[in-house]
Amino acid sequence: MMPKLTLVGAGPGDGELITLKGIRALRQADVVLYDDLANHTLLEFAPEQALKIYVGKRAGKASFTQEEINELIVRFAQEHGHVVRLKGGDPYVFGRGFEEVTYARQFGIPCEVVPGVSSSIAVPASQGIPVTSRALVKVFG
Repeated sequence: MMPKLTLVGAGPGDGELITLKGIRALRQADVVLYDDLANHTLLEFAPEQALKIYVGKRAGKASFTQEEINELIVRFAQEHGHVVRLKGGDPYVFGRGFEEVTYARQFGIPCEVVPGVSSSIAVPASQGIPVTSRALVKVFG
């Protein structure tokens, strides 16, 4: 058993907008720590025997503090192996992903980050709103 942490961005809420790389990480998880903004249907990709632990926080109401989440990541990686931290959106956009990776690396735990589809791009696209458009550049340019 080798400890490992993989931060997986779950995308902007639609369970079908996770990346293939994110699904592959979930399928290899021994433990999944997930938050409020990750679509809970994504937990179906994790092995049945994997521990699935909710560590969400919303509007100041936290089930765990960030320090406790950091400690859980390290403890579960050392005790169980591969921890997947499933986070809404992208782990490095308002997700404290960098803090979690930095903390885990202090304990010699290898880390990988799987970017998520960013809501800043996916939400407008899902509504038919282009983020960039040559036609708009001509109108406003």
